[in-house]
Amino acid sequence: MRTALLLFSLATTLGASSCSTPYYAMMEQFGVEKRDILVDRVADAREEQVDAQEQFKTTLQKFQELNNFDGGNVQKMYEEFSDEYDDSVDAAEDVSKRIEKIRSVAADLFEEWEEEIEQYESADLRRRSEDQLRQTRQRYTGLIGSMEKAEASMAPVLAAFHDQVLSLKHTLNSLAINSLENDVIKIEGDVGQLIANMEKSIAEAESFIKEFDNKPDA
Repeated sequence: MRTALLLFSLATTLGASSCSTPYYAMMEQFGVEKRDILVDRVADAREEQVDAQEQFKTTLQKFQELNNFDGGNVQKMYEEFSDEYDDSVDAAEDVSKRIEKIRSVAADLFEEWEEEIEQYESADLRRRSEDQLRQTRQRYTGLIGSMEKAEASMAPVLAAFHDQVLSLKHTLNSLAINSLENDVIKIEGDVGQLIANMEKSIAEAESFIKEFDNKPDA
């Protein structure tokens, strides 16, 4: 058991590096193929998106609280908003990293699949595998497109939050607070669009996991 855990730890470390081939070889010793790694990474990205959703909602809430300021410690409220913005940046970066990991293993999976198709002697089995590859590629294209759309919709929200942090940083007074109303409406709309895109992406991920996790070996 100790040896197996050590090997798994090594495989995980290799997976965090750019050296994919040793990582895949190590994982195959555990019976884990690229298809399984893809499904796991899609699941990880889904969870990161769920977390990012909540983080963006919290940041928006803090900004709304500033707009609705009616006495109290405005400096503290600003600092809470600024901290939540920083957490949103981190959440967005985590989502992007997960998506990049999906792209990486998907490219390797499809390349391997194409190479193995050429090894079939049976024309019927080759054709069947080609059909499975085409369907899986189509399914993956829809998934990654949805994830990339959600990823892209984070940028304008982060930019808007950042502008507000900078604007309020040195002018935290009643005049500055009173000028937030129009910005709040715009940012609420952007966050609403972001949440909608993420909901669709999360649903796509869940569907992909259920479908692809049950596929037979190619």
